[in-house]
Amino acid sequence: MIRVETKGCESFVDSAKYEAYVAKALDAFDVLKEETGAGNDFLGWKKLPRQITDRELSEYEAIRDKWARKGVDLVIAIGIGGSYLGAKCVMEALSHNFAKQLKRKDAAEVVFAGNNLSEEYLAELMDLAAERNVACIVISKSGTTTEPAVAFRIVKQYLESHYGKQEAADRIVAITDAKKGALKTLATQENYASFVVPDNVGGRFSVLTPVGLLPICVAGFDIRALVAGAVDAHKGLEIKSEKNPAIQYAAMRNCLHTELGKSTEILVNYNPKLTYVAEWWKQLYGESEGKDGKGIYPASVNNTADLHSMGQFIQEGSRIMFETVLHVENAQRSVVIESDPQNLDQLNFLSGKHVEHCNHMAELGTRIAHIDGGVPQMSITLDKVDAFNLGGLLYFFEFACGISAYILGVNPFNQPGVEAYKKNMFALLEKPGYEEATKAIKERL
Repeated sequence: MIRVETKGCESFVDSAKYEAYVAKALDAFDVLKEETGAGNDFLGWKKLPRQITDRELSEYEAIRDKWARKGVDLVIAIGIGGSYLGAKCVMEALSHNFAKQLKRKDAAEVVFAGNNLSEEYLAELMDLAAERNVACIVISKSGTTTEPAVAFRIVKQYLESHYGKQEAADRIVAITDAKKGALKTLATQENYASFVVPDNVGGRFSVLTPVGLLPICVAGFDIRALVAGAVDAHKGLEIKSEKNPAIQYAAMRNCLHTELGKSTEILVNYNPKLTYVAEWWKQLYGESEGKDGKGIYPASVNNTADLHSMGQFIQEGSRIMFETVLHVENAQRSVVIESDPQNLDQLNFLSGKHVEHCNHMAELGTRIAHIDGGVPQMSITLDKVDAFNLGGLLYFFEFACGISAYILGVNPFNQPGVEAYKKNMFALLEKPGYEEATKAIKERL
């Protein structure tokens, strides 16, 4: 079970004020659990862990096994935002850091497209496709979101020209709406295997739907353990209690923000495998809370590397921030520092110690230094970086996000501001129907 520690905030926050925010968090917990708050038609993610069936997981595994029989060694997963970040963060966390260099091929390599409009990226992706045996997972509720739609058009044309239309259809899986939309229509016409993006689950909460589980599965990772970890977390998080870690986290971050004016939260990790967990977390909290002129800005650092870049600002820069440290209790590999007869590097005092012990001491020393420098600290502890613990961590962050946003007074499940850039982009691209907008925006240039 995920553990939250707030001791590093005690010298900054009056205990009575924190308790007041715990009370607010408990009220927000009721709103979330009873589904009476804003955006309550997008709460399907809450029950997902316990609703995922063995049959569903077996269907994802069947796709993996079918493509393996075809010799597929490259799967292009097309999606943007929550339609790729959840899968990406799990894959990065569970992968060997040097799998590519070691040329390990236990399963297909999954790469991502549709999350940008870079011509160079897509051209280089197709260079890779030309050297590999390719399949594709395309993720889009509508099928018309520009970035993934452009990527899919290019990848689909490649697959059809290279393998033939019928074989290409067997190498494409669509994850889309159950009944409507361009991608649903195409999947039906072309007889693609398809899975449904639930109507009541928003993209940034979708990692435990086919959106995340299928790419993670075809990449060779244990989705059953991932789901089991989420189920385990769900059991503890659904209990209304001051000791509930989601209550503690949501209460403290809002207390620091509102009472002390801390406008930025930095998610800190000391394990490179968790880099993309932070990227997923930034979307989850940024898109859920950043609206109505409100919100805590989500940022991240990867220590100890960033202590030699961002460390100076965090230690002595403007006091706008607090830190939440992802603490991993146990490493899964063992490297011991040996004695050296010359000791030119003066490290013999570390002889016999594990590198992870040094990492933990660097983490502890940094936390103390930053507290002394005026930066409140929380920590979130997981036992180790494996599929089970990751499933629990992701579900914990989702659950705490709902509580936190309700304390803040915003709808956690909409994203009206995301549409602004799309309207301008369509006008500049002269999309049919945007003639007046095109004229108006060009006058501004």
